[in-house]
Amino acid sequence: MAAQTVRELVGQVADPEIPVLTIEDLGILRDVAVDDRGHVEVTITPTYSGCPALDTIRDDVVRTLAEHGYADASVRTVLAPAWTTDWMSQAGRDKLAAYGIAPPGLRRSGPVLVQLTSAPGPVACPRCGSADTREVSRFGSTACKSHWTCRACLEPFDHFKAL
Repeated sequence: MAAQTVRELVGQVADPEIPVLTIEDLGILRDVAVDDRGHVEVTITPTYSGCPALDTIRDDVVRTLAEHGYADASVRTVLAPAWTTDWMSQAGRDKLAAYGIAPPGLRRSGPVLVQLTSAPGPVACPRCGSADTREVSRFGSTACKSHWTCRACLEPFDHFKAL
């Protein structure tokens, strides 16, 4: 029961790069364990091994736990299995679209190919829904996103890459 309560608490920690998403929405919150002495261990998997937000997420988890009476806590980072956008919740995908970021599509199973030149296919504009879009840059405001523009409504937008 305590682990589930703590999981609900830390699951609400916001992603520092996309603050409308929580770490639960992103699917990077892997596990929460509370031992007999009350020590809390939170396990997370970053979206990629060099994620610059990881230290902030770790600090926010520990601070949130301390603010709610769990002063003895640690955050463990696990890199395997690697995070994929398949771990993102539907609520997270919906929040991305409402925030103006095109959510990732379905990922093919197997190894992830890194495309450096062309986009994997049409991405619907999160503002007007048109598929008449084009990729402007393979990398957007963060490494997880690419930058697009909509030919229908002329709005620029980010797309969260399917990884």
